[in-house]
Amino acid sequence: MKKWIIGFCSLLLAAVLVVVGIGGYALWRTNGAIQKMQQPTKTIKKADRVETLTKDSKPIAILLLGTDTGALDRNYKGRTDSMMVAVINPQKQQTLLMSLQRDTPIYVNGQMVKLNAAYAYGSADSSIQQVEKLTGIKLNGYALINMGGLESIVNSLGGVSVTSNLTFTEFGHSFINGTTYNMQGDQLLAYVRERHFDLPNGDYGRQMRQQQVIKAILAKAVSNPTTIFNQRFFNTVSANVLTDMSFGGFKNLALNYRHALNNIQSDQMRGTGAMINGQSMQLMSQAEKDRVHNELENALQ
Repeated sequence: MKKWIIGFCSLLLAAVLVVVGIGGYALWRTNGAIQKMQQPTKTIKKADRVETLTKDSKPIAILLLGTDTGALDRNYKGRTDSMMVAVINPQKQQTLLMSLQRDTPIYVNGQMVKLNAAYAYGSADSSIQQVEKLTGIKLNGYALINMGGLESIVNSLGGVSVTSNLTFTEFGHSFINGTTYNMQGDQLLAYVRERHFDLPNGDYGRQMRQQQVIKAILAKAVSNPTTIFNQRFFNTVSANVLTDMSFGGFKNLALNYRHALNNIQSDQMRGTGAMINGQSMQLMSQAEKDRVHNELENALQ
C-alpha cells in the first residue's frame, strides 16, 4: 500500500468538486472533514499558499506524501514512502504529476539520509524544504495521506475500471496484459504494488501503474459523483489525510481548477542505483535534475 499517494488526493479534490455544486449541507459536511485534516506549515508564506493563489486562478504546486501507518495523527513522524509533486494549471487546463524517488540521497543536519526520511526530521516543513531544494521550484501546499484507508475508499466507489499493462500474479490476484478489470480494493492494491515481474522497469513500472489507476479513480469520481457522496467516504478521508490547505483553498480548486484535473500528465524523476554506506540509493544526474526542474517550471507557466 506504500506509494499510493495521489489517489487519495485526487478523490479528495473530486469530492470537493462534487459537493460545491450540490448545496449547503454537503458543503458544510466537506468543510468539517477538511477542518479535521488541518496541519499548517511554517515554511510556506501566506502569499504563496494554495488558498491565496487559487483566488486568482494561478497555477499551484502541491507536495503529495504517502505513508503506510495504522493510525495517522498530528504527531506522526514516520517516513513518507511515496512522494510526488502535482502542478495544477487552470490556464493550460492540465495537471502534471511528477513522481520523486524516495531513495534519493539528501543531507539533514550534515547526515546523509534518503529523501523519504525528511518528514521524520521535521514533519511536512522538512519534506517541503528538501523537495524545493531538489526540484528548484516553490511549493504552495502539501497533503500527507495514510494508505491504510485506501482499500475501503476504492470499495466505496464500487471498484474502478483498469486495463492491465502487464501479465503477472501478485497477492493472489492474476492479471493479463491488455485485459480490462473492474478492480476492487484488494485487487487494485495488488496491481499497483507489483514491481518484480515488470523488468527492466521495476519500481518505475510500479509508479506508472499507480498513475494509471489514479486517473481511473478520478475519472469515475468525476463522471459519477454520487459514488463519493456518502458519509463513509468523508469519514475515511478525514481520518487518513493531513494537509495545510484550507477549506477556502479546496473550494477555489473546485470552482476554478476542474478542467485541469480532467487532463493529467505523468512523469518520473529517474536516477541510477548505487550502494552508499550499505544503503541502496538512487543518484540523480544534474541533467535529470535540470530536466525535472524545467518540466515543473513549464507546467507552472
